[in-house]
Amino acid sequence: MPLLAADIGNSHTVLGLLEGGEVLAHWRISTDARRTADEWAVLLRGLLGERTGSVSGIAVCSTVPSVLHEWREMLDGHFATVPHVVVEPGVRTGVPILMDNPREVGSDRIINALAAVHAYGGPAIVVDFGGTATTFDVVSPQGQYVGGAIAPGIEISLEALGRRGAQLRRVELLRPRSVIAKNTVEALQSGMVFGVASQVEGIVSRMIDELGVAPEDVHVISTGYLADLVVAECRCFTEHSPWLTLRGLELVFARNS
Repeated sequence: MPLLAADIGNSHTVLGLLEGGEVLAHWRISTDARRTADEWAVLLRGLLGERTGSVSGIAVCSTVPSVLHEWREMLDGHFATVPHVVVEPGVRTGVPILMDNPREVGSDRIINALAAVHAYGGPAIVVDFGGTATTFDVVSPQGQYVGGAIAPGIEISLEALGRRGAQLRRVELLRPRSVIAKNTVEALQSGMVFGVASQVEGIVSRMIDELGVAPEDVHVISTGYLADLVVAECRCFTEHSPWLTLRGLELVFARNS
């Protein structure tokens, strides 16, 4: 029977049904901090449909404490008979975390590191393109999580420009015709797409230098729902794994169930 994996981010929640590493179905919904445990349960049952009773377990990671609280209540109240794992300090991941304060590291970032090590080995760099933040997570040749970086996400950056720029407005996130734009809409798109691509290449290059390994030995993996917008403009990526976090959650559930 499939596992339900839930990656709860600041902007969106990605849900997936997985079995043996294969994603059978997936959904992306808004992360609404006002949504109650009962509302989450109704939403999940609506998405799962006839599969609701055939879920073998539920694995959850979250960067939003208030939403995670409601998920805990939902799991205990509406899915009490279904085994579940919430990724938090104390949960076995098999990834040593070499940070000043390991408890500060977002659970989704540890899950990405675990999935990267399992699929590709180390050293590796995972770049997760979320709406609120673009995160960079680094795994050593020994499979240790050694740190990373956090940059403003593409969506939140574009929203900030629209709010603070008197003659700017929100535009659709698309690749423009050229870097040198001929109108304001494409100028904003150029700055976002090519600006983020250059930022990613620069940070990844610096991280590889600090790792002290040959660039060709590092797996650079892209993931996140906005990755498709930028990946083609970057020369640094060796792998694209849109469901990396969900696959990591499946691995964690197997270790802790």
